[in-house]
Amino acid sequence: MASTADVSGLTQLNSPSEQNSDDARGYYTLGEKIADTKAPKGLIAERWTKHKMDNRLVNPANRRKMSVIIVGTGLAGGAAAATLGEAGYHVKSFCYQDSPRRAHSIAAQGGINAAKNYKEDGDSTYRLFYDTVKGGDYRARESNVYRLAEVSANIIDQCVAQGVPFARDYGGLLDNRSFGGVQVSRTFYARGQTGQQLLIGAYQAMERQVAAGTVEEFKRHEMLELIVVDGRARGIIARDLVTGEIETHMADAVVLASGGYGNVFFLSTNAMGSNVTASWRAHRKGAYMANPCYTQIHPTCIPVSGDHQSKLTLMSESLRNDGRIWVPKNREDCTKDPRDIPEEDRDYYLERIYPSFGNLVPRDIASRQAKNVCDEGRGVGPMVGDFRRGVYLDFADAIKRLGEDAVREKYDNLFDMYARITGENPYETPMRIYPAVHYVMGGLWVDYDLQSNIPGLFVAGEANFSDHGANRLGASALMQGLADGYFVLPNTIREYLADAPFPAVDETDAAVVEARESVEQRINTFLSINGTRSVDSYHKELGNIMWEYCGMERTEEGLRKAIDQIRELRADFWSNLKVLGTNDSLNQSLEKAGRVADFLELGELMCIDALNRRESCGGHFRAESQTEDGEALRHDDEFSYVAAWEFGGDGGQPVLHKEDLIYTAIEMKQRSYK
Repeated sequence: MASTADVSGLTQLNSPSEQNSDDARGYYTLGEKIADTKAPKGLIAERWTKHKMDNRLVNPANRRKMSVIIVGTGLAGGAAAATLGEAGYHVKSFCYQDSPRRAHSIAAQGGINAAKNYKEDGDSTYRLFYDTVKGGDYRARESNVYRLAEVSANIIDQCVAQGVPFARDYGGLLDNRSFGGVQVSRTFYARGQTGQQLLIGAYQAMERQVAAGTVEEFKRHEMLELIVVDGRARGIIARDLVTGEIETHMADAVVLASGGYGNVFFLSTNAMGSNVTASWRAHRKGAYMANPCYTQIHPTCIPVSGDHQSKLTLMSESLRNDGRIWVPKNREDCTKDPRDIPEEDRDYYLERIYPSFGNLVPRDIASRQAKNVCDEGRGVGPMVGDFRRGVYLDFADAIKRLGEDAVREKYDNLFDMYARITGENPYETPMRIYPAVHYVMGGLWVDYDLQSNIPGLFVAGEANFSDHGANRLGASALMQGLADGYFVLPNTIREYLADAPFPAVDETDAAVVEARESVEQRINTFLSINGTRSVDSYHKELGNIMWEYCGMERTEEGLRKAIDQIRELRADFWSNLKVLGTNDSLNQSLEKAGRVADFLELGELMCIDALNRRESCGGHFRAESQTEDGEALRHDDEFSYVAAWEFGGDGGQPVLHKEDLIYTAIEMKQRSYK
């Protein structure tokens, strides 16, 4: 690893890329280049501190006159609502769940990263920064990632003060464990319930502000449109999911913290309600969608068991600390009881291929190798389709080394969950796991202030693209969500709000009326098509297309085929959809119709983005771009840029704006974990 002395942040270390290949010619229009004009210059370690000092302040008396809408109550949204409410702004908080505690952040299991170096194993802010940029395959902005690493230590202190019950060692100090893609222990955890405990902390902080009157909650409300007045984001149109009422809400700024879009694949580890609608409505109003093809495949999920499933279940990456991943060396052993397969007939393939990192390689690498061994016919478990989709995650060695009680203390809720779902006892027989869609690195484009290209529209957490490049390291999602909500957004949004409060906008304003009428017309269309197919049938078919052609491995031929199939499916959706019920009551089919309509448009853009990027990096693997031994092969000379897509209008082509990725504090290299 290069030292901080070598890469101070004062010298440009790479040149802008120049794309020569154009597999997606005819599918898009090339627009003007863009740049993050808010990105600070100078020494990498001083950029965030200087930027905070340069941002203007808003005095407490003026804050009381300003309002901010926050869509989403997960870690990013809940933390932002609590912090901005505490600062004195009037916050309107929206979630489609019946409680903010039901946000999908609650499902995170393994931990949250922070560069505190409690284990004294060589960790530092710079090393966390380096690991994150490298893990993202050099497709993330260095200034954003260094800031993330810098504030990570503050997150742990904040959460401990809130009472989050992090695991502690025998002496009472906070404990750490390792996650994939690193060689230090920097992940803080609360057994296998870290997301739940962190979310409760943020929720309690937000509820304190609800009681204080600075935060107003709108539960069971779904954002269906962004209101843009005179070029600024000024509000949203939301539907009360219980009564069906269409409501208009205005503010000085809008924050989207609505999570990721992994459910475009239908089967994913996301909550069933997770969707892209808030982000996609903003995209259609002009907000750029950045790197949409970058999705993460998590290597440790309970395998698909048939076509009856509606979601998949994550098993925490923390299990890879003590579990060993293997498959039989011989195909004829795949149907045997794994306990009857001798050690010499087992292939611990991650330990064999990547001896330096072993089972703790990054998620994209572990996922791709699991697919490879299953494609070879060495997968385990029941036949699903034409092959066995599973590899073993074996704790026999850990139980022998540590004892069952010690393993139970670290992982009991995860083991219990696995046993309830599969009917198998993981203490006695190895778990079976297989990769599944989990997180998305793509999202709405934002600048260093987390502001989109629409003034007044800010985006936090997984809904933005900014921090993870082409692959997210484990335990970094919770870190980014809380960093954005507690420490970044409150310090950057004040630069925008220093010019507020903005002139009041009446609900009779033409832009507000247009937004409301478009929502009502869209709902009426869903209810009036009166075709023969359910929303779920379209969603499942879209998911199959996306997984087959834009999933773990992509090809030019497959992506072109996917685009054609999605276009045909979307045309059928708008002519043959059947939504029962009415708009004036709870109607989950109507809710799903809007979400799937947006997924159909997003899916096409994801495939166009993947088709245009003829390289393999992180979770994006193009079969045409690989090394002789099957590893991902980047092309920095052509693709070291952020792909920021502008909506081209109904029936029009998307417009690609490129933001050059220039490094001054890290040297770009081909990744190696061997």
